[in-house]
Amino acid sequence: MKELMAIEYKNNKLLLIDQRKLPTINEIFECTTYQDVEFAIRDMVVRGAPAIGATAAYGVVLAAKEFKDLERKEFFNNMDKACSILNKARPTAVNLMWAINRMKSVIEQNKEMSVNDVYNNLKDEAHIILNEDIKTNRQMAVHGNEIVPNNAAILTHCNTGALATAGYGTALGVIREAHKSGKNIFVFADETRPRLQGGRLTAWELKQENIPSKLIADSVAATLIRDKKIDLILVGADRIAVNGDTANKIGTFMLSVVAKVYGVPFYIVAPTTTIDFDIDTGEEIEIEERADQEVTHVGGVRVAPEEMDVYNPAFDVTPSENITGIITEKGIVREPYRENILKLK
Repeated sequence: MKELMAIEYKNNKLLLIDQRKLPTINEIFECTTYQDVEFAIRDMVVRGAPAIGATAAYGVVLAAKEFKDLERKEFFNNMDKACSILNKARPTAVNLMWAINRMKSVIEQNKEMSVNDVYNNLKDEAHIILNEDIKTNRQMAVHGNEIVPNNAAILTHCNTGALATAGYGTALGVIREAHKSGKNIFVFADETRPRLQGGRLTAWELKQENIPSKLIADSVAATLIRDKKIDLILVGADRIAVNGDTANKIGTFMLSVVAKVYGVPFYIVAPTTTIDFDIDTGEEIEIEERADQEVTHVGGVRVAPEEMDVYNPAFDVTPSENITGIITEKGIVREPYRENILKLK
């Protein structure tokens, strides 16, 4: 079976699987400008911290393609504006800012070169970022598989697979690796309201891989944990503070609390690029709030009263004391988190 790739740069176009339409429609969203990329990130055509980072890198490439025939000063001024616009597409996932900063470093380091050479070097860097993420995911999968017991029932939240990364996945990558290694695992996938990334995307990936699984409503998870039907919880991350506090899809914190009460191991799976070494605790993480319609409507159909007020944070922060370990490409980080996370810098 051909490995799923949600991001592809081909013929000077960025091709993204439109994750708004899965699983009923498998359609490609084509980006030909950096504005297309900014929209794709903001409107969640593409989502998942590593995938957002790689996509943003190609957004910078498309900006350079658009401006490369301009006079040098105008080229660099326009690139700065484009990077700023891309950087603000979504506020929580640190991989976005990380990728933009990496691309800006290429621009800065190559300022004495021709504009066309800068463009080509940016394209090379975006390819490197994409391929690095695929390699990183596979390394995380190997490290993570070490803590998965045989016959484990695993609970996961949101989507952390190939759709959320450049390929293979973070938490779902560990699940994929455990399945391939013959551990006879079973997966419970939260539907993940309000956008149902678990129901629409994780369930779709699990079926693609023929991994034994069941889809559950988010509110079922606590009962399964209490009744000792969950052996392990694996989730992803959008930003990790130096003290180990972790921002992830809304509902993750709630799972971590129940897991702690009932003694179920709770692991974050994320590359070191998701660690924000500039923030000390989760209190410094900006939490994105999204449109009311994500809660008031399901499949475009209104399910709540007209003019009902809505609070719709896209993420929450799980405190480090609720986390058993953080699985990275460099190994599994455990307490004391601050000391051990700083070793990864």
